[in-house]
Amino acid sequence: MLAITIQLAQSDGGGSNTLGFLLPLVLMGGIFYFLLIRPQQRQRRRQATLLQSLDVGDEIQTIGGVFGTIREIDDDTVLVEVAPEVDIRFARGAIARKLYYDESEEEDEDQGERQDEHEEEEAGDQQ
Repeated sequence: MLAITIQLAQSDGGGSNTLGFLLPLVLMGGIFYFLLIRPQQRQRRRQATLLQSLDVGDEIQTIGGVFGTIREIDDDTVLVEVAPEVDIRFARGAIARKLYYDESEEEDEDQGERQDEHEEEEAGDQQ
């Protein structure tokens, strides 16, 4: 860096060299902003929104991969039931995501089970 500064000071046409030197730095700064800083800000906002939307009864996954249901929420901690009669207290920031289940998938599974039962009944009637 010092060598570049000395070269710029010794050159006769310093104005054009300075522009040629600063333009790549400004471009690199813009690239870093759009590829690194901005996505991290979005992710932080999404995580903050998630933590604010938590409610008792929500099914969640922690950053450690533990699945459970929220039983109690404090300002900084969350009590999560991971198995019947087994509760673990986590820091609120340890929650990675809220789990959502699609009701149509459950209905499809129920219809598939009913169809299998119906086919078994028909096969039993034919014998």
